Amino acid sequence: MAQESPTFSPLYRQIRGLLTQALQSGEWRPGEAIPSETELAQRFNVSQGTVRKAIDEMAADNLLVRKQGKGTFVATHHDPRAFFRFLRLAPINGTIETSQSVPLECWRARAGQEVARMLDIEVGSQIIIVRRLLKFAGKPVVIDEIYLRGDLFPGLNLEVLKEQQGSLYSFFETRFGVRMVRAEERLRAVAADRQSAEYLEVSDGSPLLSVERVAYTYDDKPVEWRRGLCSTADHYYLNTLN
Repeated sequence: MAQESPTFSPLYRQIRGLLTQALQSGEWRPGEAIPSETELAQRFNVSQGTVRKAIDEMAADNLLVRKQGKGTFVATHHDPRAFFRFLRLAPINGTIETSQSVPLECWRARAGQEVARMLDIEVGSQIIIVRRLLKFAGKPVVIDEIYLRGDLFPGLNLEVLKEQQGSLYSFFETRFGVRMVRAEERLRAVAADRQSAEYLEVSDGSPLLSVERVAYTYDDKPVEWRRGLCSTADHYYLNTLN
């Protein structure tokens, strides 16, 4: 294999870019170990310290995970920590609850102006729209409407969604090779309309938390836009600030 040797500064940022390209191309799959710092230093013809700095930054951004005595691994949504990183709802009583994703609808459509803007695609591009209910301990807590880039999820339909187990992001990663690496959220308080109240089994006008999210894969490419309504009767939104 020919050596990739970046030639401009800052050098560790260029190494990070090359490592990210390798992740994006699937050279190292989620959950797999990447080569050692020594091997990567030889590959890129840089010092081991430069590689370490790049990996440290990627680990801080949850792209890689260091495991003491085992090496460095590609972050995966199959890690339970990733689940709680993207799902911030917590029960008021402090108990640990099992979650269940219940797909309700899935269809293909053409992107209008708003969806095209949020997913950075052309108006009229193919998209997939998913409506699903998220339950905790068997009780409906979130109703989501999810918009996905159609070109990245071939064959996705309601039957396929009903067969999947675990979180949606784990499923997207395993089935389609699409890994969500970060997300931006906007929150506001709203009142339940008739449809959302029916889904969430609350009264019309009950307070709900509206969570709008854009999720990105590598190279800050937006691949999912979702709008969720969350019942706050027994749950709250938890965010840890370090």
